[in-house]
Amino acid sequence: MKRFIATLAFATSLTISLGDHALSQGSPQTIALTKIDLASLATGYRASKVVGSIVVNEANVTVGTIDDLIVTPADKVPFAVLSVGGFLGMGTRYVVIPFNSLQVQDKKMVLAGATKDSLNALPEFEYHTGN
Repeated sequence: MKRFIATLAFATSLTISLGDHALSQGSPQTIALTKIDLASLATGYRASKVVGSIVVNEANVTVGTIDDLIVTPADKVPFAVLSVGGFLGMGTRYVVIPFNSLQVQDKKMVLAGATKDSLNALPEFEYHTGN
């Protein structure tokens, strides 16, 4: 019982001595919020539905598949990682394109002007572990 009282007294004195400093977590933060048009947002595409989509060119020829979407801290815009080349998962390589270069037409992801050769000529993208 003496131990409990001593611990309680110590905790009380510590709290009193720290005062407001114990509750302070730095300066208050202000977050700027933007009003979002939900009707417009509803016409968009969820990333979970975009990943895995087949990418075709304007001739409706398959040129790749969207493997992932990446948003960089500096640019704040999405990039699409495309899986190109290969057959049945063998020999596949990854390339990156700006997501805004894709167009959605008739529920298809269209990359105008793309060919398998032009995409294979892009630098290969490699995932870094931890990202």
